[in-house]
Amino acid sequence: MKSPAFFLLIAGLLTGGPGRAAAQALTLADAIGQTLDHAAAGRQTSTNRETSYWAWRTYQANYRPQLGLAGTLPNFSRVITPVVQPDGTTDFRAVRINSSNLALTLSQNVGWSGAQVFVGAEVQRFDDFNGKLKRYNNQPFTLGITQPLGQFNGLKWARAIEPLRFAESQRGYVEERETVAQRVTELYFDVLLQQVNAAVAGQNAGATAELLRIGRERAALGRLSQSDLLQLELNLLDAQQARNQARLDAESAALTLQAYTGQPAAEGALLLAVPAAAPQPAVPPVQALAEARQHRSSTLAFRRRLLQAERDVALARGSTGLQASLTANLGYVNQAPNLMDTYANLQNQQQLRLAFALPLVDWGHRQATVKTAELAREQIRLSVAQEERSFEQVVLTQAAQQPALREQLALAGRADSLAQRRYDIARATYLLGRLSLTDLTLASGAKDGARRSYIFALRAGWVAYYRLRALTLFNFELQTPLLK
Repeated sequence: MKSPAFFLLIAGLLTGGPGRAAAQALTLADAIGQTLDHAAAGRQTSTNRETSYWAWRTYQANYRPQLGLAGTLPNFSRVITPVVQPDGTTDFRAVRINSSNLALTLSQNVGWSGAQVFVGAEVQRFDDFNGKLKRYNNQPFTLGITQPLGQFNGLKWARAIEPLRFAESQRGYVEERETVAQRVTELYFDVLLQQVNAAVAGQNAGATAELLRIGRERAALGRLSQSDLLQLELNLLDAQQARNQARLDAESAALTLQAYTGQPAAEGALLLAVPAAAPQPAVPPVQALAEARQHRSSTLAFRRRLLQAERDVALARGSTGLQASLTANLGYVNQAPNLMDTYANLQNQQQLRLAFALPLVDWGHRQATVKTAELAREQIRLSVAQEERSFEQVVLTQAAQQPALREQLALAGRADSLAQRRYDIARATYLLGRLSLTDLTLASGAKDGARRSYIFALRAGWVAYYRLRALTLFNFELQTPLLK
């Protein structure tokens, strides 16, 4: 199997030597770290996690006491308004009044019932400037409750759904980072493959030029036909075109990688170090599936979607039909010309109200609304069941492919080594005049194909490594979950 140093030497041919390549080569780990820490793709995962955190904080705040201050200061009016007289007639009078109020309320939502309990105090002041009248109405203490009856309880459903959504987002953050690492790996090997293609094309062009020089010498001695000489010239033109195109492809792939990873544009070619084979621990498919079920966000997402479907049915039932609300409060109240006098001889105050609305004829509106929600729930159940099966199959397939990928990499490395040796022997034999040009061309093509196949196999191993980590959120090397 070819060593990384060999490929660094190949990459160095693009920009002036292996020493420079080794000194400035970008590793796969550095590219992934750069992307996760500084590039837009990595920062986006952090932003998504931050957004989900503050959404979770918003949910939690709904279940905590809320202290609020409300009021109207001032509420002044200077108008002519109709005033009903004692004899039933209406007279228009000029009034100049101010009505102000200030209320302090402490409220608490009760999630299991959807009720709201509140404690508060309120002061009202009324001024009649024309009549030189001033009055205060003071409620220093009031305790009450508002209880919906038979209505949809959003707080109850949020308590069941939002913790799942938050836990799902935390797992999703780790999955997104592993997916970013997988994407960097794909782009990294795309560049590496194109650079190897460019280096191979450059070597082929040089070797073809040398063969053409030897061919011209043989043709001058009458030992090579004109047809073979023309074929050598055509081979050189093809090799030079392939070299130029390969360099353009390598530059384009490098720009794509730099844009995704946030790497600054470099002078000359971007040099990459060929990584060793990806870690290849034994991964039993059954264990991979168990870890995926335990750690993957999809498991929580399936449960959340089923709960949301149940919530939508409850919403359809609770927002149609009988709508009722019970409000009750008690406290103390008094009124007086002066504020301090309102605290003397406080009077009891009680209020009780039951409000309801019941559609008598709705032409099947409630039935249709509920039935639509129930059918949507059934559709989601079927969809989730299908997605669960598909997800399990993906995990099992990915884990089962690991041995084949290991074997493929070993075979590709062996084939690369043999193809290179075969080409070296074929070239030496051709120079001795004991091998045809066609056989040499075939050996050269096999050498180039084997080298590309090795890079492809190396790429497949690393992509599968990060894909399995993203699917299971588990590090099979250390036998520890990726979630912290």
